[in-house]
Amino acid sequence: MCETEELRAGILHVDMDAFFAAVEQREHPEWRGKPVIVGAGPHDRGVVSTASYEARKFGVHSAMPSREAYRLCPHGIFTPGNHTLYAEVSAQIFDIFYRYTPFVEGLSCDEAFLDVYGSYKLFGSAYEIGEQIRKAIREELQLTASVGVATNKFLAKLASDMNKPDGITSVPTHPREIQRFLAPLPVRSIFGVGGMLAKELVRIGIRTIGDLQNVPLQTLISFLGESTAHHLRSLAFGLDEREVVNERVEKSISREYTFGNDEIDVEVIRRVLLELSSDVGQQLRAANKYATTVKLKLRWSDFKTITRQKTLSLAICDDFSIRDTALDLFLQQDLSAPVRLIGIGVAGLLDELPKPNPQLTLFDDPATERTEQMQKKERLSKTLDKLRSDVLDGGDIRLGVSDTR
Repeated sequence: MCETEELRAGILHVDMDAFFAAVEQREHPEWRGKPVIVGAGPHDRGVVSTASYEARKFGVHSAMPSREAYRLCPHGIFTPGNHTLYAEVSAQIFDIFYRYTPFVEGLSCDEAFLDVYGSYKLFGSAYEIGEQIRKAIREELQLTASVGVATNKFLAKLASDMNKPDGITSVPTHPREIQRFLAPLPVRSIFGVGGMLAKELVRIGIRTIGDLQNVPLQTLISFLGESTAHHLRSLAFGLDEREVVNERVEKSISREYTFGNDEIDVEVIRRVLLELSSDVGQQLRAANKYATTVKLKLRWSDFKTITRQKTLSLAICDDFSIRDTALDLFLQQDLSAPVRLIGIGVAGLLDELPKPNPQLTLFDDPATERTEQMQKKERLSKTLDKLRSDVLDGGDIRLGVSDTR
């Protein structure tokens, strides 16, 4: 894009506000205005999945050990959550998105990019579409969302965070105005710049995006390497050529978590992995599907991202198999560098299990024994789903897959 060329805004990033906690407050009106903490119980070894804004005022945040959350906010309402319900509400949210454009790229169950360039004649400008989506979510689902409106994905995601909760932010569209808009923001505002990289940038005098815009590229390369330097430099000027990837047909189910600070503690990362695995399992069962592949995604502090996957001999839908496979993939990696993001996913989705070969039932076959064991795991996982849904209001029961390692 020429530096004098102005584009129309046509990319939205819609991000639900404290999604799991907000759904819980909607379902339990007596919890509204109170600190709600979704995740492990206050005395369990698990972590916080989501905290309401009332709880965040006390320093509670996602991926924090629940015992630490209890220390910071002992009067908080701890709930294991209802991920089957969250999946249902997520589907309703995405149905609203698809009213305005077929080009929707879901990043998780509670956020997505939308390309609305082709929707102007029907619904108005990108900003007007963003407002219509927020209104529909508020009126139909009694939830709030924050929206970023921009010319590309990076800027839209950055903008959606600026007026949370329940806000909408529009980024300028002229390149020079975009540069001025970004300049005063802290360098950590750039998606992917975690604690370790931010410290390295501060060490060379880069504290704001404006500093990053002004530093010579060769200087940046000498400190950070060519790939990272070019990546950061492009984002500092608001350049991002990624397109919204539309996949309406569900080919996989995944959950990701980005750490607030690059994480080096393997135990903390492992706890998050277990929580993500449980969430993926619940979404898989809520969709009435089975998976044949489990995937692990890791992004290091230098933006290097790896994905590892394992294809299973039997299709699965239980928490135990997902967790154990993901954990095995995780422990095979070199964990000496700080982790920025971790993701767990399943793919190769099937609507039903393949029919067994009847000839194998004439003999004692190890595969048959494994299938029986898997069925037990599936029944237990489905029982846990029901118990999560039926847990008494206000209870602090934590139901999930126990960690025996």
